[in-house]
Amino acid sequence: MSRAAHASDSQPPLRPRPGPRRVALCEPSPRDSAALRRLLEHDRSIQVVALFSTGAETVAALPSLGADLLVLGSSLPGATGLHAVEEIMSSCPLPIFFLARPGTEESSDVVSAGALESAPRDNVIALDPGSREASDLRRRLELLSRARVIRHPRARLKQAARRARVARRVAAIGVCASTGGPQALASVIRELPADYPIPILVVQHIADGFADSLKRWLATAVRLPVRIAADGAELEPGVSLAPAGSHLVVDPRKLRLRLDLEGCGGSHTPSGDVLFESLANAFGAAAAAVVLTGMGRDGARGLASVRSEGGLTIAQSAATSAIFGMPKAALESGAELALAPKEIGAQLLLLRPAEVSR
Repeated sequence: MSRAAHASDSQPPLRPRPGPRRVALCEPSPRDSAALRRLLEHDRSIQVVALFSTGAETVAALPSLGADLLVLGSSLPGATGLHAVEEIMSSCPLPIFFLARPGTEESSDVVSAGALESAPRDNVIALDPGSREASDLRRRLELLSRARVIRHPRARLKQAARRARVARRVAAIGVCASTGGPQALASVIRELPADYPIPILVVQHIADGFADSLKRWLATAVRLPVRIAADGAELEPGVSLAPAGSHLVVDPRKLRLRLDLEGCGGSHTPSGDVLFESLANAFGAAAAAVVLTGMGRDGARGLASVRSEGGLTIAQSAATSAIFGMPKAALESGAELALAPKEIGAQLLLLRPAEVSR
């Protein structure tokens, strides 16, 4: 069996639900569906709560079903197994155990798309329900059914790409980061070309005196121009870093950068919350907020403001964060996407610049 490296916490927590595990089964062959049901329910540790024959009816029913796990067959009418996994993990994510056809590349494809594990379809169907192998399989499925999953990055990126094709436009992108942030920030921006047209405003928690060093290092790592933000500067393409000891905001009347030396409104100076709230105020749905690795909750409140205006909101995934505190708080505040830094860059590359009046 192949195993997924899933975009959730490194050790998925167990769900305390008592009783047999609730499993949904999607298998187009009535004969094989009956055989799989006998196999799964043999020792009553698993209860098959629904039988489906197509991916479409599975996706439609899962949100209200309350299943702990989906066992998904490969030969679905009207869609490939990969397509079904992508649809499920983007709309109603839950642990998926996939039954792959022999001699195909389905196993690696569906695991990349979000399935937790896959096994050869014919081997599983041929198991004697009372055998040790069958008992081992049921124990494995019980364990998988307790894994916590989120919307898988690949599936979510495909949804984002579909939104981008209808010209999602952004006037400015705010980024907030702390511990581990410089490397994550560089990984995001490396995905963007030198002529990327949308301004990127960055709050990186850093000690006094190190902003210039960060600017010089980042300028050697990415293709975009990198500068320390100056009070009254025009909002222009490239990366503008907030200086230490001052909040970075956008003046909504002049659409210029402003440095707030009074330090109000945030738990840090500079503060991601203050930056994001100014973007929401200035640009509404044309704002974007990205929270990268770091300790604490800076950025979460401001990200919620951007989300409430209809703007784009992204957090770094748990598996790629040096410290998951800030991204976790951002997700709790409503971040739409949880992605690795390179995937964040790929998402930003799909955006188009918004027209703003000065």
